[in-house]
Amino acid sequence: MGSLKIGVALWSFGGTPDMAALEKNLQIAVDVGVKGVQPWVAGGVLDADNLTSKADRTAVVKMIEGMGLAITGLCAHMPSFSDPNGLETRVERNKKALELSVDLGAPIITGHVGSIPDDPEDPVWKLMFESLGEVAKHGAKVGACLAIETGQESPEAMKKFLDAMNSPGLQVNFDPANIRRFGVLHAVDVLKDYIVHAHAKDYSETSSTVGDGVVPWDEYMAKIKEIGYDGWHAIEDESKANKIESIRRGREFLEQY
Repeated sequence: MGSLKIGVALWSFGGTPDMAALEKNLQIAVDVGVKGVQPWVAGGVLDADNLTSKADRTAVVKMIEGMGLAITGLCAHMPSFSDPNGLETRVERNKKALELSVDLGAPIITGHVGSIPDDPEDPVWKLMFESLGEVAKHGAKVGACLAIETGQESPEAMKKFLDAMNSPGLQVNFDPANIRRFGVLHAVDVLKDYIVHAHAKDYSETSSTVGDGVVPWDEYMAKIKEIGYDGWHAIEDESKANKIESIRRGREFLEQY
């Protein structure tokens, strides 16, 4: 058995509109054998606007830890920072999610933010830089970060944006399946200084089970360890049927690393 820290995207098991649903999904995570969970906090019982008191936040941590699980980070998917409509509201919600992540002891939120243009002179680039800069500044202030999920733009475009931002409050959630068209190993090399969280996801026309698709897992795992990444790999499985069994098989596959 390898040393990989294997978690699961908790929304794989359904929504969490209330604490009963949260506890049910956590129990499924325990049953499939992972050690960490990434909860969804863009709505539902764990949204920062719903889980407001420090006492309630502490109770959630105790619930999760009491089941033998750790929190890998949170998913605060609130696209898109390239759209000016409602952008101010999304910025403020991301700030609240960052504060929530600190209170839950897992100071990372992940999400797609929209496609970053290649050209810094593009008005969309400037809009995203300004709005994400506000989020990043708040993250750095409270001791957390927004980790942008890979795949919507080239790794070079993402790195250029992150280099220009130059803030610990804006980092990368690496998804090997999402970024496969740019070359998984190449993308790791380009983004290596920014990866703080990873999704374990695979893709083929017939299966979403980790290990069954096009991701070059042996080479990818060697590369991700080579750059010094030792954080969580949260399984994100988009199977339409038998999802729980698919995640279990993905966990068993990843354990070899």
